[in-house]
Amino acid sequence: MRILIFHAYLLRGTGSNIYNASLAKALVRMGHEVHLFCQDRQAAELDFVDAVATWDGGELTVEGSDDARCTAYLPDIGEVLPVYVSDEYEGFRAVRLPDLDDDAIEHYVDANARAVREVADRCDADVALANHLVMGPAIVARALGGRVPYAVKVHGSALEYVVRPDRERFLPYARAGLEQAAAVLAGSRHTAESLWEVMDDPDLPARTRLGPPGVDAQDFVPLPPAEARSRARELADRIEHTSGGWGGEAGAADALRRLDPERERIVGYVGKLIVSKGVDLLLAAWPDVVSEVPDARLCIIGFGTFRDGLERLARALADGDIDGARELAGRGRELEGGERSELSYLKAFLDGLEAERRDSYVECASRAFERVEFTGRLEHGDLPAVLPAFQAQVVPSTFPEAFGMVAVEAAACGALPLSAAHSGLAEVTRRLEPVVDERVRPLLSFERGPGAVEEIARKLVEWLTFDAGERARAREALSTEAREQFGWEGVANGVIAAGEGRLEELPSP
Repeated sequence: MRILIFHAYLLRGTGSNIYNASLAKALVRMGHEVHLFCQDRQAAELDFVDAVATWDGGELTVEGSDDARCTAYLPDIGEVLPVYVSDEYEGFRAVRLPDLDDDAIEHYVDANARAVREVADRCDADVALANHLVMGPAIVARALGGRVPYAVKVHGSALEYVVRPDRERFLPYARAGLEQAAAVLAGSRHTAESLWEVMDDPDLPARTRLGPPGVDAQDFVPLPPAEARSRARELADRIEHTSGGWGGEAGAADALRRLDPERERIVGYVGKLIVSKGVDLLLAAWPDVVSEVPDARLCIIGFGTFRDGLERLARALADGDIDGARELAGRGRELEGGERSELSYLKAFLDGLEAERRDSYVECASRAFERVEFTGRLEHGDLPAVLPAFQAQVVPSTFPEAFGMVAVEAAACGALPLSAAHSGLAEVTRRLEPVVDERVRPLLSFERGPGAVEEIARKLVEWLTFDAGERARAREALSTEAREQFGWEGVANGVIAAGEGRLEELPSP
C-alpha cells in the first residue's frame, strides 16, 4: 500500500516527531511504501529513509534509492516555520502560528498543498494521514480534494496552544481539514473531549477514534544494571565522536558516563524543557529525595527554551537562595521568552519552607544538586541505551498531555513512571495500575497542585527504598505490560483503518 503522511516538522526529538518517525518505520517494516512530508534536513541519516526529495526552483528533485520504501519530502516553505510553542529550528525562523499574519499562514498552507498534490499524483497514493489540528489537515484537504482518503491525527499542542485560545482565527482551518477526513484519531479520551469541545461539531464524536502512540517493543527493554551502565557509556563514546547533525550536546557524554545503575538509584526526566512540562517541580523535590536516598541521581534529558531557567533555579536552590528561587518562580514563562506568569505550585512549596524545615532543606540542597545531570538533547533512538539505567522516570507536566508516550517507554524499560494525574497521562497510569501490587499503584501518579513538589519527593523516596525484590517484580510487570499493550505495528494498522474509514475496527474514546 502507498501511504502519504504529512507531518511538516522534524523526525526526532519529542512528541509528534517521534510519533511520525516511528509510524513510518513500522509501516516500512510491514512492507508498505511511505511518502513522508517533514522539514528534517537530516532525514537521510535515519535508517528507514531511503530517499529525500526537495523542490529546487519549484522542481521536484529526489536523491537516494530508486525503489525507496520511504521517501522524505521537504517542501520549499521559505525561511519561516510556523510552530505551536516557542522553539528553535536550524535553518528556519520559527514563529508561533498566532504571531503570523494571514498572508504568511496562507503562503505556508499553499506551498505545502502544492507539494502534497504533486507527490500524491506521482505516487498514486492509496491513503493519507494528516497530523496536527492545524495546519496539516487543511493542507491535505486542499491538496487531495477528496481524491485520496485520509485520517487526521490530533496532537495536543496545536489544539491547546493555537486553536483553543484563538478559535475565531483558526477554527476555519481546523474545520476545513476535518470535514473531509474519514476518521479523526486522538491519543486519549481527554484529548478527544477537548477536541469536541473546541470544534463544537455534533457529528465529530462519531468519527473520532483512539489512536495513541506506541513503543518499539524490540528496543525499549529492561537491562541488568551492569549492562545498562555499559550501554550508557557506549552511547557516551558515540556522542563524543559524532560531529555535526544530531549527536548530542556538549557535556552530554560526561553526564552519561556519570550514570552508574550498579551503585546508584537513578531517576530520570525525558522531554521538552519548557515551563508547561513542570520540570521545576522535580528539581525542587530533589533535595528531599537525596536527604533520604543519598545515592540517588537525577538525569534530565531534553532541550528547550526553559533550560536556562531550570539551571538558574537549580543554582539558586543549591546555594540556599530560597528568595532567589522564589523570584524565579514569580517570573515563570518570562524565563523562556514569554509573558511573566507565576509558577504557582513551585512558589507554594517555597513559601512553605520556614524555620527548621527551611534549614534542613537548604543543608541538603547543596549536595543534592551535585547529583543532577543535564544531558541536553538526545536522539529518540538513543533512549533505549539510557532508560534501562533508571529506577523511576517522572512526567511532571502541568499542562494537558494528549498521551504519555514517555511514561510508556519508561515502563517498557522497567522504570516506574511517576506521572501527573491528569489528561492522557492519567489514562496511561490507569492502564498500567492493574499489573502491579496495591502498594505500588499509588506511586504511579501524583496530584497537580500546591502539594506536588512534596508528593513527588515522598513517592520517589518510597519507591527507591522499597524492598529490592518487590521493586524488581513491579519493574518486570510494568515492562511486560507496556510492551504488550503498546506496539507500533498495531498503531500503523489503526492508521490505515482510520484513513480507509473502517471505524468499526477502532476503539472509541
